[in-house]
Amino acid sequence: MKDRYHLIEENLIPLSKYWSVRLGFLDILNNTKLFLPIIENREDIGDDLKTMIKISKEWKDKNEHNVGEAGALFRLLQFASWKFNLGKEFIKERTLKDRKICDNPDIVNFSINNLLKLDNNTPQWASAKILIGSNEEIPDDFFLSLSKEALTHYNESKEKNNLCELRFDETILNQAEAFLDLLKTGKINFLPIHQDDYCFARVFDLIDKEEGERRWLELKGHESNRLEEMEKQIKNLNENKGIDSRDHRVVQAIAMLSLLKNKNAKFTFPECVSKSWPQFWDFLKYVERFIN
Repeated sequence: MKDRYHLIEENLIPLSKYWSVRLGFLDILNNTKLFLPIIENREDIGDDLKTMIKISKEWKDKNEHNVGEAGALFRLLQFASWKFNLGKEFIKERTLKDRKICDNPDIVNFSINNLLKLDNNTPQWASAKILIGSNEEIPDDFFLSLSKEALTHYNESKEKNNLCELRFDETILNQAEAFLDLLKTGKINFLPIHQDDYCFARVFDLIDKEEGERRWLELKGHESNRLEEMEKQIKNLNENKGIDSRDHRVVQAIAMLSLLKNKNAKFTFPECVSKSWPQFWDFLKYVERFIN
């Protein structure tokens, strides 16, 4: 527990992208300022949140918006545009351009369960429906529950005329704490909860490719097919080859494994970590002192 607080105090843990994107989306959709003003001047936010802030400032006056590489933000905004006939156009960049993403406006009429069948079972379309307002029963899912919680929190904040709360990224914090403990003790205690834990769990042999595919088919539809990309990059590391992944979660996991194994891995796209963990390389420098 002490390590958790210290990592936050040292500004090595980012804000929760999951929580922030959901509340930011609600601000954009409802033309409110309950959350985005809190983060817009922070220097420690990731690229996806910077993109969201930019879009929020142009949403009323433009019909074309650059969503960069922010897949979750794109799906939320695209769903809202279809639902409310806003006629918005979205520009996708880098890996997002190559992802196979549903382009059917009729999905706004789909049930939550049917939305969960789209795009390798991503929960993002279903989250859009929940955030816009749905009376359907929500399946037991980390991201869908978070969407419902974010909507409830937003509505309560709006009713009380309060700003929404900030949250740190618990997923990254749990991984950072587990890695730090591993460096200190030589043992790792970590339970992968959802898809964004896969890369971290895979490099430390807490899960294998087959179990990852069985539990989270959506791993195939991120910045890379993470099931395949992790195998490729682990092999590259073991063979002392360069790490050429553009996927932030993959690079973060491989970099931690590289440090543990005392390998001087070369990363072709080290900047990609800024998508979710802009302080990542500072974190890695910080934990070097604890290597046994």
